[in-house]
Amino acid sequence: MRKLSVEQLPEVCDELRRDIIDEVSVNPGHFASSLGAVEITVALHYVFHTPDDRIVWDVGHQAYGHKILTGRRDIFYTNRKLHGIRPFPSPLESEYDTFTCGHASNSISAALGMAVAARKTGKDNRHVVAVIGDGAMSGGLAFEGLNNVSSTPNDMLIILNDNDMSIDHAVGGMEKYLLNLDTNETYNKIRFKASQWLHAKGYLNDNRRKGLIRLNNAIKSAISHQQNIFEGMNIRYFGPFDGHDVKEIVRILRQIKDMKGPKLLHLHTIKGKGYKPAEQAATIWHAPGKFDVATGERIVKDCSHEPPKYQDVFGNTLLELAEQNPRIVGVTPAMPTGSSMNILMKAMPDRAFDVGIAEGHAVTFSAGMAKDGLIPFCAIYSAFAQRAYDNVIHDMALLNLPVVLCLDRAGLVGEDGPTHHGVFDMAALRPIPNLTICSPMDEHELRRLMYTAQLPDKGSFVIRYPRGRGVLVDWKCPFEEVMVGTGRILRNGTDMAILSIGPVGNNVEAAISEIGEARSVAHYDMRFLKPLDEHILEEVGRNFSRIITIEDGVIQGGLGSAVLEWMNDHGYHPAVTRLGIPDRFIEHGSVEQLQEIVGIDKESIKKEIMK
Repeated sequence: MRKLSVEQLPEVCDELRRDIIDEVSVNPGHFASSLGAVEITVALHYVFHTPDDRIVWDVGHQAYGHKILTGRRDIFYTNRKLHGIRPFPSPLESEYDTFTCGHASNSISAALGMAVAARKTGKDNRHVVAVIGDGAMSGGLAFEGLNNVSSTPNDMLIILNDNDMSIDHAVGGMEKYLLNLDTNETYNKIRFKASQWLHAKGYLNDNRRKGLIRLNNAIKSAISHQQNIFEGMNIRYFGPFDGHDVKEIVRILRQIKDMKGPKLLHLHTIKGKGYKPAEQAATIWHAPGKFDVATGERIVKDCSHEPPKYQDVFGNTLLELAEQNPRIVGVTPAMPTGSSMNILMKAMPDRAFDVGIAEGHAVTFSAGMAKDGLIPFCAIYSAFAQRAYDNVIHDMALLNLPVVLCLDRAGLVGEDGPTHHGVFDMAALRPIPNLTICSPMDEHELRRLMYTAQLPDKGSFVIRYPRGRGVLVDWKCPFEEVMVGTGRILRNGTDMAILSIGPVGNNVEAAISEIGEARSVAHYDMRFLKPLDEHILEEVGRNFSRIITIEDGVIQGGLGSAVLEWMNDHGYHPAVTRLGIPDRFIEHGSVEQLQEIVGIDKESIKKEIMK
């Protein structure tokens, strides 16, 4: 590509965009974000000498064009499939993928680390670029990185891919600020040439440069009645420019790539650019599934006779509860559609809050409301909630505040892979005092646990539930309180006892049913990881010498560990087999494939019972 003339690059962009459309239409994945980043991708690889020059993508679902250009076009059809190429950039897959980027807002910090490493290891000619977009600039880590960029010697470039979107529309003051920010292009050209001349003459050392920047910023702010937050942090700002004019982006990158000091290039893009249906409905086309390229019609199978998705049961149940209890409010960090918080937002817009990509803030914000009388249901994907661990301990659990932390996408999530599997929450949260931690086996249990969580004196309450469809077509049921810390016996048996938590219990039921009379198996749905049902454990410890625990979380520290600890502490010594996620990161693939790999699918459970 670098052998082509600049005039040929628009054609490259058109071809790359068509390739992404054709590929994703038959092999679903993240779509609109990568379409919007095509020109940025082409320009970066054209101007910079990757992979020696570093490009850090943030978030990773912008990077399909990057993958195709860097040697993976012929195997892109395997994207997100078992043993195929990874759903997000990873150095484990390609030397062009400089860092892991499944979650948002980490690029500036990582790129600054690379820029410092380049200086320390004698690679002063290496360029480092952070590409941050899709709402990732609202994340707290991005601001922490910016703060350090402003005070640490570096020459890195930050490209802000500003499309006013995350998955749903981006929200918050930063997003509004970025939309209104403007800097005159002619002014930037004059300033850049003047700085080059002063530097060449030896008049512009580092201290003088910072002083001139501060003076210049003050004059510009006075004239424009607008302060530039980036230049206020001694980060040179360029833009905003059209992020779909590839020739102009190349021109700007060539001008600023060797400029000393940190720089930010602000580019306006359109999510879904080049495919009209995606441009018109970027939220739907973020990850649309299969679709007909010619008509723009999404290929959606009729699911009217199938069980609903857990997230939709959550969303509809939350609205029902909010109608009954005026103290209930909803909170989500940039995932109103994905978590179905949009159902409450539509019906009661003054009682639902999208706080942007800011999981830690979402928890502490919820805790603040809970402290003064409200009952927040804070819905976060399990893998993303990892970033709020300190907030859960310090701001929520310490005071036992009535926040209902709803962990969507708990367990193996499938094709999004190891950055998104929600398998650590039970082991991570179990040691924290004051937390009630539970996982419903089906939709009825989810409704009952949500109802229970908002009753008086329940304190900090965690409910985890999986991605995808449940098991009950008739999912609505009356609200009933579940006594905290109680499980239920689903089957009596004499040979062994199986203790499960969450929806994986349905795999257990299917396995026992197929085994029939070959083994007499008792099955207990524990419901609560914390507090454990000690009556069940007492009964199991007294009556069974063989126990199997099953969970869709990591084995180390989860339900199985809790059962072993309790048995040991109370003088019982059964043979305990723990099934769950082993001590390694699990690749991407369908949930069914991954459950088979880790041994918690129906057939694996049958084999374990017979063994």
